Amino acid sequence: MTRATKIVATVGPASSGFDIFKQMICAGVDVFRLNFSHGTAADHIAHAQAIRSAAKSVGREVGLMADLQGPKIRIGKFHGGRVRLEKGARFVLDALLETPGDAERVGLDYKELPNDVKTGDVLLLNDGLIVLTVEGVSGSEIATIVRIGGELSNNKGINRQGGGLTAPALTAKDMEDIRTAAHLEADFVAVSFPKSGADMSMARQLANLAAGPMKPRPMMIAKIERAEAIPELAGILEASDGIMVARGDLAVEVGNAAVPALQKRMIKMAREANKLTITATQMMESMIVNAVPTRAEVSDVANAVLDGTDAVMLSAETAAGKYPVEVVEAMAAICLEAEKSYEVEIDKDFLNRTFTRVDQSIANGALFTAWHLHAQAIASLTDSGSTALWMSRHNIDLPIFALTPNVSTQRKLALFRNVSPFDLAQTDNRDAVLSAAEELLMAKGVVQKGDLIVLTVGEPMGQPGGTNTLKIVRVGTHPKAMPS
Repeated sequence: MTRATKIVATVGPASSGFDIFKQMICAGVDVFRLNFSHGTAADHIAHAQAIRSAAKSVGREVGLMADLQGPKIRIGKFHGGRVRLEKGARFVLDALLETPGDAERVGLDYKELPNDVKTGDVLLLNDGLIVLTVEGVSGSEIATIVRIGGELSNNKGINRQGGGLTAPALTAKDMEDIRTAAHLEADFVAVSFPKSGADMSMARQLANLAAGPMKPRPMMIAKIERAEAIPELAGILEASDGIMVARGDLAVEVGNAAVPALQKRMIKMAREANKLTITATQMMESMIVNAVPTRAEVSDVANAVLDGTDAVMLSAETAAGKYPVEVVEAMAAICLEAEKSYEVEIDKDFLNRTFTRVDQSIANGALFTAWHLHAQAIASLTDSGSTALWMSRHNIDLPIFALTPNVSTQRKLALFRNVSPFDLAQTDNRDAVLSAAEELLMAKGVVQKGDLIVLTVGEPMGQPGGTNTLKIVRVGTHPKAMPS
């Protein structure tokens, strides 16, 4: 059975180098995430080169995602690296403090915080483990009372309950990192903390400019982490190629209880808008130190699969965990098992739908035809991957194979739900290309002689864009075409 749900794995100290990348690809990684919050440009470029080499060695193309850091809304450092805050104690956040802090006050990396908060606001530090209530603001100082205490260490993040921090989504560092992402030819750029579609449009313009006319342009992924992003979700989706349901910071701002329903809503909206989705944060957290996941984690991953996410993501589990390969294997097994429970409702999906584009109509016609004829597979001869994307927005228990000569497209398709990309040269000889497509699918072991497959193709052949033909083929039952 071909796994439909894709796996994104974060690169870190526990998962770097040719050998470990090769093992992780064989275990099931489809996209590697380069976290630009850590490491240097040289580090990321070296990792990208090793990943490309490892993928080539096993005969696969995998995607690369450059994940931008975004604004550093963090506290400063402490003497000794950490302090303990007691419930009921007073604690000052001081934007002008340049020396290490203590249990009474600490500096701020985000100097604008005093302008963003007022008396009565609730501030959450270290992913909500520390809770402070603002007593008052005076100049650079925010006086707070500790409501939930505990250990607090250097540079932990700050969120305001309910959102409302004014930090821009793109920083000077992000702009430089976008140039690095273009240099290493990242297939996806994930933008942290966007508040509107305008944030994503600006990021896309910068990424396209950095890529220039010669390099492939990345797909833009919006990380939904701010409370302000929720009412702007439709605009963010329109300006993006996909979204990441970044449940960590989002949960801190809107509350843990609100996140499961938001996750389902976001995935549904994205699928309806023909956009990609990645579900992230603490999916297999216990496997940072344990060799097996908890039952709750298994249910969490399975639930995201059943919601219809394109991909599930591993963060610290692969970046710093003890079992980077085993956690990928475990996640892949969960996805496969959950996918057995898919509800296929192709007929219902197309009720009351109007298609205005020929290529989109062909894509959906291929799904409908393949389902009712009990075909073995669907194959899309594509240059951009758009036809495969439209097909992948619907649940169907048939694999979709995207056949393209474009390496950049193959790498992007690695993130599309239920789509397996293969390299296939295309010419203007239609019969020769279709014959080569059959032979490729048979050589890969996904179909055999006598199987029924549904093909989509654009005619005339050899020209990008314009899928306009649906063909039903019985594999191996007609003479091979001679190449032109």
